[in-house]
Amino acid sequence: MSDLVSWAVFGVVVIALLVFDLGVLHKHDREITIRDSLKLSVFYISAGLLFGCWVWYSRGPKDGMDFFTGFLVEKSLSMDNVFVISMIFTSLAIPRLYQHRVLFWGILGALVMRAIMIGLGAALVHEFAWLLLFFGLFLVFTGFKMLFAKEKEETLEDSKLFRYLKSHLRLTPRLYDNHFVIDGSQHGLTAGRWATPLLLALLMVEGADLIFAVDSIPAIFAITQDPFVVYTSNIFAILGLRALYFALAGMVHRFVYLKYALALVLIFIGVKIGLVYAGVKVPSVLSLGVTFGLLVAGVLFSMLKTGRRVA
Repeated sequence: MSDLVSWAVFGVVVIALLVFDLGVLHKHDREITIRDSLKLSVFYISAGLLFGCWVWYSRGPKDGMDFFTGFLVEKSLSMDNVFVISMIFTSLAIPRLYQHRVLFWGILGALVMRAIMIGLGAALVHEFAWLLLFFGLFLVFTGFKMLFAKEKEETLEDSKLFRYLKSHLRLTPRLYDNHFVIDGSQHGLTAGRWATPLLLALLMVEGADLIFAVDSIPAIFAITQDPFVVYTSNIFAILGLRALYFALAGMVHRFVYLKYALALVLIFIGVKIGLVYAGVKVPSVLSLGVTFGLLVAGVLFSMLKTGRRVA
């Protein structure tokens, strides 16, 4: 199947998912319950897995295996993003009623940002093949940094982006329903456009996604250099994780040992690139198996240890 047809199918599927999400499921602002979140997450994960099966059927087993590996790695690396998003919403006092709206528009921003970054990355890797080795070293470094990093409590005030936005935006002191921007003259403020805390939250969420992409994109390029597989696996993982946010936000602290599993995954992928340059090719099925095994072990160990503490 030609790349043009593959991209067209992907575009139709993603547009249909977003229209169904915003136009049918969430046509009106409402609080997302944990039950609704789990249902929507199962829906998005199923959509991602079905798309992966289609990639396998239409483009071959290798691309299919690489898609599932990239999907798994991206979704797992984004787990930390859930904590950051939760901190943003809590610090800015964004009600659950409007959180889905922020996340939905955040997804649209992520679609564009990831397209630019992955397109640029693919072009650079095609032109300078040695960049893959740099990606590998970066992933190994990041993995060891995650393994030995000290835990510290971070607040929104620690963010340079937050401080920059607060000093450069005309920010309203409170929310105005679900509006990102308002006309000040209609609300007793100085005439002109004013940004609400909802827009600040959206910009912070986009900034967090950009930061996390710095780790996740080299990781997926280390698995495959096919731009279609890289981009589609990224986007389907993001769609599913944002849906799962409302269920995970209250229990993300239970996955305290997952970061060590993620660190080992990054080190494994980085070493895999080095082995390729040494003439040793790691099969895609082995990459998927090792990645899945490490992440499952991290989740199970986390649940076991934190469960004992609660008990």
